[in-house]
Amino acid sequence: MKKTIYFIRHGQTDLNLKGIVQGRGVNSPLNENGVLQAQAFFEAYKHIPFDKIYASTLLRTHQTVAPFVAQGVPMEELEGLDEISWGIYEGQEQTEDILKGFEEVVGSWRNNDLDLAIVDGESPNTLVQRQKEAIAHILANKEEETVLVCMHGRAMRIMLCHLTNVPVCNMDDFPHTNTALYVLEYEDDEFSIVDYYNTKHLENLINEKN
Repeated sequence: MKKTIYFIRHGQTDLNLKGIVQGRGVNSPLNENGVLQAQAFFEAYKHIPFDKIYASTLLRTHQTVAPFVAQGVPMEELEGLDEISWGIYEGQEQTEDILKGFEEVVGSWRNNDLDLAIVDGESPNTLVQRQKEAIAHILANKEEETVLVCMHGRAMRIMLCHLTNVPVCNMDDFPHTNTALYVLEYEDDEFSIVDYYNTKHLENLINEKN
């Protein structure tokens, strides 16, 4: 079996702009720029014959793939694609104390303390378990040769690690921005990245801003 999976992060939200913590428990919509990003991605990739779309349970991913759904591509939501839970930090502005807490936790993750979580939140190892269930479900649908997966920044970094046998502590090695694309091929029980951090579809939006 061979499968090609297009992984994208959702479009921009106002909370992204304001630096407010968005995790699994914050269900914010795309802002105007996020809608433009989603449309730009659609225009660049509408020729791809996606058999299925998989999205997280959160509104911002559903809105990002909405143009493809309107074109008739079926979509399924999976909890395993949700963002990591940031626990007590979710919905909070990134104050000095919160930023310090983030830096300490993410620093511990880099040191391979992957069972550490923010209070009431998830650890990377907890997230990996639900991601593996989601990927197993996607791979089980063998008739779907080309699929689009829309998820979230931190979650996508962690997903890319364990799919490509990169230690999860190196998650920050994978850059991401809103609607950035990674394309992976699955064959012989292995994933390989064939398109790495592609943001070409955003070039016109960036130029318009400048």
